[in-house]
Amino acid sequence: QVQLVESGGGLVQAGGSLRLSCAASGIIFRLNSMGWYRQAPGKQRELVAFITSGGTTNYADSVKGRFTISRLNAKNTVYLQMDNLKPEDSGVYYCNTNPPIIPTYWGRGTQVTVSS
Repeated sequence: QVQLVESGGGLVQAGGSLRLSCAASGIIFRLNSMGWYRQAPGKQRELVAFITSGGTTNYADSVKGRFTISRLNAKNTVYLQMDNLKPEDSGVYYCNTNPPIIPTYWGRGTQVTVSS
């Protein structure tokens, strides 16, 4: 049974930082590409960053240079360090495999709110 538990969100002022964590179970974590996705109110969920099983990273243009994705296979955990946050980064952040191993399964996510 796949389980994804996101944490670390919160309210922060523009220019601030947050570090998100996602603990995964029910998958062979080390073999999977993992992604962070976000969904802003009224918008579709979008992929903002992913990291392959080999450690290669990729970022959406909107977050490049400000966000850093990393993984710790020993803990089945993927992280997202978010620096220089902007109000448009606000939304619910989810982790999942990339692409989602079960497209209909998503964790509860963690809310990020950036005030101007």
